[in-house]
Amino acid sequence: MTQKELEKYLWGAATQLRGTIDAGDYKQYIFPLLFFKRICDVYDEEFENALAESDGDLEYATFAEHHHFQVPEGAHWQKVRETTTNVGAAIQDAMRAIEKANPDTLYGIFGDASWTNKNRLSDETLTNLIEHFSAHKLSLSNVADDKLGNAYEYLIKEFADDSGHTAAEFYTNRTVVKLMTKIMDPQPGESVYDPTCGSGGLLLNCALHLKEEGKEYRTLKLYGQEINLITSAIARMNMFMHGIEEFSIVRGDTLASPAFLHNDALKTFNVILANPPYSIKAWDRTSFENDPYGRNLWGTPPQGCADYAFQQHIHKSMDQGNGRYAILWPHGILFRDMEGEMRKKMVEEDQIEAVIGLGANLFYNSPMEAMILVGNTNKPKERKDKILFINGKDDVIDNKGLAYLTDNHINKFYKAFREYKNIPHYAKIATIEEILSHDGNMNINFYVKREKSPNDLSFGQSYKDWIENGESLRESMNNLFEALT
Repeated sequence: MTQKELEKYLWGAATQLRGTIDAGDYKQYIFPLLFFKRICDVYDEEFENALAESDGDLEYATFAEHHHFQVPEGAHWQKVRETTTNVGAAIQDAMRAIEKANPDTLYGIFGDASWTNKNRLSDETLTNLIEHFSAHKLSLSNVADDKLGNAYEYLIKEFADDSGHTAAEFYTNRTVVKLMTKIMDPQPGESVYDPTCGSGGLLLNCALHLKEEGKEYRTLKLYGQEINLITSAIARMNMFMHGIEEFSIVRGDTLASPAFLHNDALKTFNVILANPPYSIKAWDRTSFENDPYGRNLWGTPPQGCADYAFQQHIHKSMDQGNGRYAILWPHGILFRDMEGEMRKKMVEEDQIEAVIGLGANLFYNSPMEAMILVGNTNKPKERKDKILFINGKDDVIDNKGLAYLTDNHINKFYKAFREYKNIPHYAKIATIEEILSHDGNMNINFYVKREKSPNDLSFGQSYKDWIENGESLRESMNNLFEALT
């Protein structure tokens, strides 16, 4: 299959569910089934290869070392396909058996979808789904990791488009992801962390970035935490679908119970990429006031907005010798009064390297303008005590409310960040002292002044023109009256 044919085939599975369940729930059924099929087809391929290698030794072909994952007898796709009644129960039992047979890698990966609820999914619907997936073999020789991984990402995007407001929890605009990864420039052997990883796109892109550059991507250490069960499972499947096996993605609440610790302190990382949920109200502020990991180093954010709780968690999780972050935020964290004191302390730390303003509609299903906050614990000497502000809100393509960056946009942002210099009406270097003299206000428009058009007149000039035009009108009217009389 070509890439397009593969994508059409996978999306066809979702169309089987139209009218039976809400579009926002497609992902909790389609992704596990797809992964189940992939595991079984790859297992069969590995079995045949081992069989050929051993001149038909069946016992040799079942040895664990010849397989990515174990598929217990009775839990194979083909066995489920032969089931005609209580199909949901058969799917659920097979998935649980595979998880149990691979506890170190696949525990809980199939999520908690309600397969046995016949009011939602009848035997007929599930049989049709299974038959749809059975039309093609998803073995490695038929569908390489890269191709299947790309198709998986396509599905994530399609489900986001189809499900509306539910998309934000697991989808970050991939063109923005590409820009953030390019700025961070992860290197082989480094650790990469996303505290709110969604479907794993930011983490995954770091590995793919290295792979595209011909560098050793398998030594990259990927860590992610995600509060939503099905979304965290999708992230793990996403890694496996792309052939990435060295990662740790944990389900849990990052603010209440951070998953990655070292000697009872937060584990630190070389690169942190994140698109945290913004302005969440349901979080444990009281516990954060006395945080055992010292994450309230600038203060405790207000109950109605946990943004600076995430920002402080990220700051505390950076490797102090070589730690960088690129975080996608709405512009509000740059100037809101309620976080003013915390923001000033953040600026004083001198670990912010750049503030990159993006256009509107790059947050999923939100018209807000986005920005990338870039930090570095080891800022180059020439960048110390400075922050670069970039105003790129016009560098975006808006397609019916769903915006994206072109490669030219991405390269323009990256070039401005790399060169780190003033560019009239686009980029401005401000000193820490200057920013603190404005009470830590980091509103990009405050530092990068837009180019004045001929229509942009000062109030004084406008008032003068108004007076002159009024006099001219009065004179014309007097001349008209004289002519008429």
